[in-house]
Amino acid sequence: MQIYVCVKHVPDSAANIHILDENRIDEDVAFLLNPYDEHAVTEAVKIREQFPGSEIIAVTVGKADAESTLRSAMAMGADRGIIVIADEGWDALVMARALAAAIREDGSPGIILTGKESIDAEGMQTQFRLGALLDMPVVTNASQLIIEKGRARVTCELSGGMTRTFEAVLPCVVAAGRGLNTPGYPTLPSIMKSRKKPVKEIVLNRLGLNPSVSSTKVVRLSPVTRTRSPEPITGSPAEIAGKIIKIIKKEGGLA
Repeated sequence: MQIYVCVKHVPDSAANIHILDENRIDEDVAFLLNPYDEHAVTEAVKIREQFPGSEIIAVTVGKADAESTLRSAMAMGADRGIIVIADEGWDALVMARALAAAIREDGSPGIILTGKESIDAEGMQTQFRLGALLDMPVVTNASQLIIEKGRARVTCELSGGMTRTFEAVLPCVVAAGRGLNTPGYPTLPSIMKSRKKPVKEIVLNRLGLNPSVSSTKVVRLSPVTRTRSPEPITGSPAEIAGKIIKIIKKEGGLA
């Protein structure tokens, strides 16, 4: 089975990110493998153990330095990597089309894994666009994945602590949530081995993608600002409780 894992090169959420020219960030910060994608790679390793002889291929779209994220995925267990080099001018739609084209060109997926979202854009689009482009069923925010008899039984987390279980015929696209597993972080020997694993480079223009009928672009970035206006709450315990309830109702926390 060929197991494709789509990963993304993202800024470290702990980094001090500066905005340049209103619509781009200073990229002189640490970048890493998207945390949700770590769960996808870990699950791919489990599937390979279940089906001996399977191959894990990590795929990404981005600038040349995104190869470091592929190396991280390979240190976690991916056998090889594919990077679609796209320096500028790509959005979520182009990314999904590039991933789909690279996967089609490379082989025949038995399953495609992604993270449920990226921590930079938080668009939660890639898995659904891939499914549409490759004509595959999609399940997102997976907390359990069982593969048997050519089918994937996927439990996904919904809001309010609820879950729902779906069954999909393989091949399908599964987007990993945090509850799916505990990522297996690489050891020093696996990091050293990952440096020798093959990475195939594809220039975006070579994929021959037709111009998109729609697209998105970043118009303006601005830092999140939080303003607080603390006010003392005084009175008896009953009066304080009543005032707190009124505040919560006013802010929309209670019906």
